[in-house]
Amino acid sequence: MRDGKKIGVLSAVIMLFSAWLPVPGCAPVGPQYQAPEPKVPTRWHAQDGPPWERASPDPAVLARWWDTLGDPLLSDLERQVLEANPDLKEAAARVREARALIGVRKAGLLPTLDASAETSRRRTSARGTTGRAVETGYYLMNFDAGWELDLFGGTRRAVEAAVADWEAASAAKDAVRVSLMAETALAYVELRTYQERLALTRRNIAVQEETYALNLSRYQAGLSDELPVQQALYNLEHTRAGLFPLEKGLEAAKNRLAVLTGKEPGALEHRLAEPSPIPAVLGRIAVGIPAEALRNRPDIRRAERELAAATARIGEATADLYPRFRLFGTIGLESLSSGDLFEWASRFWAVGPGMRWRIFDAGEIRKNIEIRTAKEEQAFLRYEAAVLRALEEVENALVAFAKEQRRAEQLEKAVAAAQRAERTAMDRYQSGLVDFTSVLDAQRTLQALQDELAQSRGAITATLVRLYKALGGGWQPENP
Repeated sequence: MRDGKKIGVLSAVIMLFSAWLPVPGCAPVGPQYQAPEPKVPTRWHAQDGPPWERASPDPAVLARWWDTLGDPLLSDLERQVLEANPDLKEAAARVREARALIGVRKAGLLPTLDASAETSRRRTSARGTTGRAVETGYYLMNFDAGWELDLFGGTRRAVEAAVADWEAASAAKDAVRVSLMAETALAYVELRTYQERLALTRRNIAVQEETYALNLSRYQAGLSDELPVQQALYNLEHTRAGLFPLEKGLEAAKNRLAVLTGKEPGALEHRLAEPSPIPAVLGRIAVGIPAEALRNRPDIRRAERELAAATARIGEATADLYPRFRLFGTIGLESLSSGDLFEWASRFWAVGPGMRWRIFDAGEIRKNIEIRTAKEEQAFLRYEAAVLRALEEVENALVAFAKEQRRAEQLEKAVAAAQRAERTAMDRYQSGLVDFTSVLDAQRTLQALQDELAQSRGAITATLVRLYKALGGGWQPENP
């Protein structure tokens, strides 16, 4: 009868504390987070230009902007980067880590249950106080349960911070993707630019070889002195020397693309060796308004989520100012003999509430709150800096994209004029109207302008890539 009363008391205590469980639903301590609303201009400062317009970009096009360049090999390389790039895999692993940490923090809101067992044998000394040796055994099995009640929301703030950390890690992965997509396209454009510059240089070498042979034959025939021969020769050898830096840059671009796709350097040689034109910009680019660009950029989202996590940790630290309440319970079996362990008389139990409150800590808790507050301020300043950098990147990309196209137009006219000048100088030299210096100057100028035009065409596409990156292109939201 007495045992039945004890069990009834235990049940009543458990029901009493179960009725108290809604209490943790009160608002947690600490500041309530509100997402900042940055002040951004309603339109871009850069003037409208032929290559771009203020219409809102299509999200699907922005997510896969490299397809607009119409280069199947580039699109395939971008796909390989998404599948095999180590940096992107590492970022995905950090997302999984952050998500698992949410579960760790949420576990603090639920009860814990531990099981333990213990056995030992003990012999007392025959020379001891009892005057005889005694061997005894000890056997124990028990379950311990505990539940810390989150009355002031410290654990809930920790969960809130963990969720924000996970979202920040997810945004960081998207930012890595944006950077990798742009870096792959830039390396590809650089590769094609080097190939075009090499082709131009080799064509110039062929022309200069003919010029050298002409001067040599004239010299050998006694129609001119040795000076034009030497001038043609050093011009030819200087152009030949220019091949090596271009070939070095070409190999570096190939190796960079191989590493970006998760392969060893040289693995893409069979696919990249064949020259191909520089991907051309087709049509006008929709850039939208500044607010749209900020929403699209994952680095802004990451900075905002890091601010949310820092704000939640202020509340987590503030909760340490208040007492902690805990429910605990123990039930088990204890005996000095293994044969008696599972008998009803071997049972024991304990249940009750507990409280812990740090009364004096020399200001440690409040200093920790100050630390968390300062970290929250730093996170807010990083967020503001990220917004300003984003606006700066877009403005610079808009100007560079428009100006480089204008520059290429002028260079095309200059190349056409230099070609006519080179032909005229050669004709006049062969007619004996001018010396070879005029031909030499014309060939040098033409070669320099052709190389500059090839670089400008590559720069146009490169600035487009940077513009898409600045607009936050190259990623799309995934299902949670």
